[in-house]
Amino acid sequence: MDIEEFRTFCLSFPNTHEGMPFQGFFKNSRSILVFYVGKKMFCFFDIDQFDYCTLKCDPAFTEERRQHDGIQKPFNLSEKHWISVALDGKVSDEMLKDLVKKSYT
Repeated sequence: MDIEEFRTFCLSFPNTHEGMPFQGFFKNSRSILVFYVGKKMFCFFDIDQFDYCTLKCDPAFTEERRQHDGIQKPFNLSEKHWISVALDGKVSDEMLKDLVKKSYT
């Protein structure tokens, strides 16, 4: 899935909007695209690199999800509530979509 397909998928959920709230907080932060449901973040990624996305995850499943080769601990966020998902083909589009849906809910 390319960046535009992924963006369109993330925006397809009800009450979802996007933003770039991290501009000026840290190096390259202006390229972080965040998806929200209401006021809560559920997904974000770097539009300049698009090599992984970070998703909200039910704490009961974070360790289980990280058993997959393409899923790891997030960079600089709570390991209990977030996962980082590789966008290099290690995670199938179907699994990625399922993880995003679960993050949204």
